[in-house]
Amino acid sequence: MLRGLDIPYVLLNPGASFRGLHDSLVNHLGNRDPQMLLVLHEEHAVAIAHGYAKVTGKPLAAILHSNVGLMHGSMAIYDAWADRAPVLVFGATGPVDSAQRRPWIDWLHTAADQAALVRHFVKWDAQVTSVAGAQEAMLRANRIANTAPRGPVYVCFDAAMQEMRLDAPAALPDFARYAPPQPVHPAAPDVERLASWLRESRRPVILAGRVDRSMQGWNERIALAERFGARVITDLKAAAAFPTRHPLHGGPASMFLSPENVKLLADADLVLSLDWIDLAGTLRQAWDDRPVASRVVQVSVDHHLHNGYSMDHQGLPPADLFLACEPEPLVAALLQATRDEAARWSSASAAAAPGRDRGAAPDDDGPLTVGSLARVVREETVDDPVTLMRLPLSWSGEMWDFEEPLDYLGFDGGGGIGSGPGMVVGSALALQGSGRLPVAMIGDGDFLMGVTAFWTAANARIPLLTLVVNNRSFFNDELHQERVARQRSRPVENRWIGQRIDDPAPDLAMMARAQGLAGFGPVESAKALRATLREAIACVKQGQGVVVDVRVQPGYAPSMVQGMTRSHTGD
Repeated sequence: MLRGLDIPYVLLNPGASFRGLHDSLVNHLGNRDPQMLLVLHEEHAVAIAHGYAKVTGKPLAAILHSNVGLMHGSMAIYDAWADRAPVLVFGATGPVDSAQRRPWIDWLHTAADQAALVRHFVKWDAQVTSVAGAQEAMLRANRIANTAPRGPVYVCFDAAMQEMRLDAPAALPDFARYAPPQPVHPAAPDVERLASWLRESRRPVILAGRVDRSMQGWNERIALAERFGARVITDLKAAAAFPTRHPLHGGPASMFLSPENVKLLADADLVLSLDWIDLAGTLRQAWDDRPVASRVVQVSVDHHLHNGYSMDHQGLPPADLFLACEPEPLVAALLQATRDEAARWSSASAAAAPGRDRGAAPDDDGPLTVGSLARVVREETVDDPVTLMRLPLSWSGEMWDFEEPLDYLGFDGGGGIGSGPGMVVGSALALQGSGRLPVAMIGDGDFLMGVTAFWTAANARIPLLTLVVNNRSFFNDELHQERVARQRSRPVENRWIGQRIDDPAPDLAMMARAQGLAGFGPVESAKALRATLREAIACVKQGQGVVVDVRVQPGYAPSMVQGMTRSHTGD
């Protein structure tokens, strides 16, 4: 079934409640696809599948161990849900027939409605008790997960059914007859209406949000912006969506709008949102509590997933035109409808924008900051096409330019700390053979919560380079505690209490080596980092997984601090 669904990898947790299915997979598939990857924790299994989907747009199957495994995996499922990433999550319950349960353990691992644990943040779920029912559920799950808005699905299999003897092999269905539907195309009158608004507009702004990884979509977004002279704002919560060195790109991308982008958006007379994450909150950053003065066009199918449990849908934005389709069909249709339009911007009339001001070169022997870390990594990888699989919250967009859709893969979706290592392994798995250097920069707290995910990278020989941006603190919470201390006239120097990861400082490189990866560090200067990176990159190119512990000074980009302050004070 999984091979017919074009699932190349199955992520299997030790002890997963798939006793019969496990044997049948081994006997039937041997060394053929799908390949089984062993994962040490259910949360990491789902996170690896999530990371794979961020590169390919396609799901993997993650198999979890009964109700307790689903509890473990639930945070990663929520991350995939909030990131609109397709993942096939399979699990099992102990025998539904109580007469078939073994004493103690089968009772503990049986649930009357196991999917209730995650039903609020999966697109669909089922609990099956027969082979025919299992086939139908897997076909339906695959179709639903791969239909926009994409997301995780959960299918639970009765353990007793898995262990039943089959008299004959089950007939496989014609998989082509159960394929997901093609993307919805926008209505022609809506396309023409938007085209006329773009012709009238003098200060259009495109918010490039959740878009696909294809070069065709990338090039068509550039063509649309150039045709109407539209400025483009991008977002570090989402993957690379537009070339950041293009003169039409706005200010540096960030988690919250930079002051430059706030002004750009507030001056717009037309805002075209291409499935932008948190459109309402973004508009509020530009207009505060005033009515939005520009025309707003929302292009998204995200509303199909909104429910009353989670607020991941964010605020309700105003929209003068709402097109219920994905961005790519809309952009292609607009280009076709305006093919005779004279372009307002061309490369002949403006040179490529210079690179962002990176600041002074780092002091070779001084302490590292996130900015100096970024500069050294960029210099040492200048000859390699790099995919930044993950970046820390302390990152700012001017530190690195994106020129292709796989240059950056975005954040985790749900803000679930500990997700980074698993998602990095999954993204690196998908990038194998692409010719790209898989690089991740994650926080020390994220690394410590998810470090055993890297064992799968070692076991499956997945090359990757992870730099742990180690400020020895849950620094995000230090900033929150400082803000509250100032509000309440308490000593701000106590902000570190309960947040510092020190005394003793964990040996992160040793923890990486314990998983079977090459571990370097701690590195504390630019000079040492350059030398370490050369060795680490050579190891990656030879097929190794590598972790480097890089100690940096605590600090966030100004736009991040301002955005967090606004978001937590309500202004």
